[in-house]
Amino acid sequence: MTSLMPDRRGALAALGVALATGAVLLAMGRTAICKCGVVRLWWGTVQSAENSQQLSDWYSASHLIHGLLFYFFAHLLWRRWKLLGGRPVRWALPIAVVFEAFWELLENSPLIIDRYRAVTVSFGYEGDSVLNSLSDIGFMVLGFWLASKLPVWASVALALFLELFTLYFIRDNLTLNVLMLVWPLEAVRQWQAAG
Repeated sequence: MTSLMPDRRGALAALGVALATGAVLLAMGRTAICKCGVVRLWWGTVQSAENSQQLSDWYSASHLIHGLLFYFFAHLLWRRWKLLGGRPVRWALPIAVVFEAFWELLENSPLIIDRYRAVTVSFGYEGDSVLNSLSDIGFMVLGFWLASKLPVWASVALALFLELFTLYFIRDNLTLNVLMLVWPLEAVRQWQAAG
């Protein structure tokens, strides 16, 4: 399987998209770092003011899974483009970064923040700090890179492990996050709140 990791131009494009996302988030009024004024490598308390504010947290696993999924979809598209005579390999990661950046912008909009508060157990959710959003993009890139190095079975196993690990420890994961945003179930919400 051909690696979809970018050349220098593609890597610079991906970095440019990430930096532009940070600038847009700042322009949207997002805080650069946690309002507490401290930058931490890890924050493990989900229902707290520092969740989604530090460099990493329980939801970093979801962003790593985004990278695994984006690599899978990029590989499928690359095979199709190759049949058509194209070789857009250098743009696979920058395109994935664009999708992740779009999610970070959407996630930090009043629409999604209010939705999280209304239908999930994240009653006090205020959105991400810019630091956390850029770190989330970094975790997606890490997942993309890991998928480029691992056999398919290992990428699938890693995604399943991360989903089950976070489900066990915080009663939340990427699957439940999507479910609760799109089709909230009161039974799931109560189960999560009981944890």
